[in-house]
Amino acid sequence: MVRRSMDAIGQLAQVELTGRSSLYRTAPVDSSGPDYINAVVGLRSTGTAYDLLEGLQRLERDALRERPYRNAPRTLDLDLLLFGDATIHSATLEVPHPRMGTRAFVLVPLAQVAPQRVDPAALRAVADQPCERLPD
Repeated sequence: MVRRSMDAIGQLAQVELTGRSSLYRTAPVDSSGPDYINAVVGLRSTGTAYDLLEGLQRLERDALRERPYRNAPRTLDLDLLLFGDATIHSATLEVPHPRMGTRAFVLVPLAQVAPQRVDPAALRAVADQPCERLPD
């Protein structure tokens, strides 16, 4: 499902994929349940961050994502981590993603796609969080 979703992001209007990370298996953070499969895509967009967010949420709905409670296991979770150098704080969107700097499952694949966007000190700080790279 994750690879298909990565392809689907590239099919969104006004989006061109520029890179994709490997897949990583990680344990849930702040919840219980099965392990997650995580990845990051790099992209260019001629639309707004809100256009991209709407497209990502549409893909989640198409994957029958449910939100029964905070941090519940989910079929698909697509987060907008960065949007160029934009800083956005609104009721519906916060960019850069507020918790990305504390999570190996974000920083490790992000470093694969956009190493210039990841602080090496942040990577060292999350080194104790298991993040298993899966075979390509």
